[in-house]
Amino acid sequence: MKFECMSLCDPLLRSLESVGYQDATPIQEQAIPHLLKGRDMIGCAQTGTGKTAAFALPTLQQLLDSNHEPTGVARRRRRSGRRVIRSLTLAPTRELAGQIAESFGTYGKFTDLRHTVIYGGVRQGPQVRALQAGVDILVATPGRLLDLIGQGFIDLASVEILILDEADQMLDMGFIHDLRKIIALAPNRRQTLMFSATMPPKIRELSRQWLRRPAEVHVAPVASTPERVSQAVYFVEPRHKAATLTRFLLETSRTKTLVFSRTKRGADKIARCLERDGIRAMAIHGNKSQARRQAVIREFGSNRPPVLVATDLAARGLDFSDVSHVINYDLPDCPETYVHRIGRTARAGASGKAVSFCGRD
Repeated sequence: MKFECMSLCDPLLRSLESVGYQDATPIQEQAIPHLLKGRDMIGCAQTGTGKTAAFALPTLQQLLDSNHEPTGVARRRRRSGRRVIRSLTLAPTRELAGQIAESFGTYGKFTDLRHTVIYGGVRQGPQVRALQAGVDILVATPGRLLDLIGQGFIDLASVEILILDEADQMLDMGFIHDLRKIIALAPNRRQTLMFSATMPPKIRELSRQWLRRPAEVHVAPVASTPERVSQAVYFVEPRHKAATLTRFLLETSRTKTLVFSRTKRGADKIARCLERDGIRAMAIHGNKSQARRQAVIREFGSNRPPVLVATDLAARGLDFSDVSHVINYDLPDCPETYVHRIGRTARAGASGKAVSFCGRD
């Protein structure tokens, strides 16, 4: 379906045209009509299917529409003369939060709506100043959000639309208590959206608590692998993995290559071994500073990308459309994680290859 047939307003259609988007993806085609009607939603789709636009576009439109309606939020804004937070999106990682905020900026660039993003690992000063200047749309990681709420810099009383992106990952990362606190601070009368690449029972349980008669959108079976990814396994014992990886990388025609390690320490060790063998490599994981992580991401997105060795932070927090190979140096513990990892390749209609090293361990 063409975006122009989806009842989106002219400023949003102009923004889509400016970035060359004309046709909606399946998740967008199914989700946007429900969301424009104000329905709650639980959506299940693999990474790289256009989930962000599926919630960002209708969110922007509804905020624009309510600007012209005598809602309580609009009246308070007119009386106070300042913007209030009307949409809140929660994400599990700094990288994903940053990408969501960029998408709101891209799709909303022909509107007067303001957005900002907050996350930990950096000084809070610039984030606080952005909040004090007034924003309509806030994208946040749970920890930093609660920190700034506790300091009195954020008020969620005017939130109209609450979005939980990668909800299952937030649960895996132990954010459930933070999420409960945040949702308790938001108005009961709101539109709530939960998007997740997988739909475990815990997500179902929470959706019943936090959503009201939600529309359900599923664009792929749970734990299904992308069709355009060719998958292979190398049976190799741990002591031979480093040499096998070096040989594979030297003998394989490839572009961007992503290697997954189970641990942060392992990622650093793999990157050092590759550098020793003459292969440019960088590691990214949660122990790196935000500045260092951003520098690594810039390098990986350059015309001369290093091999990127990552923990599962990168399975959801990074978005590159031209990764040719994903290598599971360490196999993950569950099918869903495997799906998220290899979903880093074969994006935007391209094909890709996934290779897994499997030893007796």
